[in-house]
Amino acid sequence: MDITILIPTYKRVKALAVTLTSLYYQTETNFNIVIADQSADDALETDATLQTIKRLLEIKGSPVAILKNLPPKGMAQQRQFLLDHSSSKYSLFLDDDLILDPFVVKNMKEMLEKYSIGFVGCAVIGLSYKNDIRPHQQEIEFWEGEITPETIVPKSREWERYRVHNAANIYHIEQKFNATPGNPMPYKIAWVGGCVMYNTDMLREVGGFSFWKELPDKHCGEDVLAQLRVMKKYGGCAIIPSGVYHQELETTVPDRKVNAPEFLEI
Repeated sequence: MDITILIPTYKRVKALAVTLTSLYYQTETNFNIVIADQSADDALETDATLQTIKRLLEIKGSPVAILKNLPPKGMAQQRQFLLDHSSSKYSLFLDDDLILDPFVVKNMKEMLEKYSIGFVGCAVIGLSYKNDIRPHQQEIEFWEGEITPETIVPKSREWERYRVHNAANIYHIEQKFNATPGNPMPYKIAWVGGCVMYNTDMLREVGGFSFWKELPDKHCGEDVLAQLRVMKKYGGCAIIPSGVYHQELETTVPDRKVNAPEFLEI
């Protein structure tokens, strides 16, 4: 398979079923799925809805593996566990509470192939903010030509790019620039959460998420730190249109006192 889709999950059976359903309808079909479950129960194995969509994906040619990863040792370890189970050229880390338009996986793969960079992300849109237009957070800088490595650190000017991913800003920017799935537009980021496809070798080259051993179990920002390290060496971007929507559930990582990119060196 060209792509392994890696999904960490914890007590989100129904949301995960919705996410998997959106993967069933992807234009790109050359992928397998690995789910790392840290729930104490076996709800994923017994839920009829989730098992139905799992069977549908497998009939279509996309194997789905559900693995237990216990006891929990933090999100960085969870992501490294998933990365260790990817044997594909590309690895798509996907949150368990998203809905993807059919073009998303195809566009991300094509962008990685076109630009030979470390990762491509699709920012997550919160549609409950559809009518909350924030012009002061919609500054965006597109890549023109080659996408090159960048060194981004907390509290720098470039770090402020994160604001463009708040609320439904990306949704409004897509409308402003008439972004279409047939012509994705890469732009500069600080980081992008929820839906990020990496060149697997490039992610492993910078250590992946092996830094989990240097973090306390309760932490956040592990995905940000990995992206910053990949971007520093190989470059990375996000694209519009995103086509990725948040189900807007409460976070399963409430303790955010230790933020990986501030706790460890980039």
